Amino acid sequence: MADEKELEVDNGGGGKKKMMIIIIAVVVLLAAGGGVFFFMGGEPSEEEVAAALESGESGEGSEEMPAEAAGASTGDALYVPMPRPFRFNVPGATRDRFVEIRVQLLVRGSDNEEEAKKHVPLIESTLLSTFSLANADDLATSAGKASLKQKSLAEVQKILSEISGNKIVEKVLFTGFVMQ
Repeated sequence: MADEKELEVDNGGGGKKKMMIIIIAVVVLLAAGGGVFFFMGGEPSEEEVAAALESGESGEGSEEMPAEAAGASTGDALYVPMPRPFRFNVPGATRDRFVEIRVQLLVRGSDNEEEAKKHVPLIESTLLSTFSLANADDLATSAGKASLKQKSLAEVQKILSEISGNKIVEKVLFTGFVMQ
């Protein structure tokens, strides 16, 4: 009998320790979550930054934007999706690979959006010719994908500059990338 009472007392003390550890862990997690929320929630939104730049204000910790980016940021960011994914074969060292890329174009302002939509067939043709020059071994790395995005952007901007006189597209975004 005495042994059972001692066991009950020992179990009661161990349960209190476990409960205390759980409470401390919950408090630490909540404090960490609150800290993350505070630091992440304290950042200004894109609209606040754009409004501050338009009015000529500069806040603490504001960074200088490159002249090219400042000129391109006239208007809201709009995304023009390409109607179909790009499907093509690329040669590799050991074998050819099949690639499917879904693309959206980042443009600024509704005028540029309309201009990009008007020239979708030309943009698709330019992107497909750029994509087909790629190598499967390069596309297997993130650096190769980034390089392909830059080449694509340069070619699209070049062809649209010849037609409309200005760079309509700010970025070429890969929203889907599959290589088999």
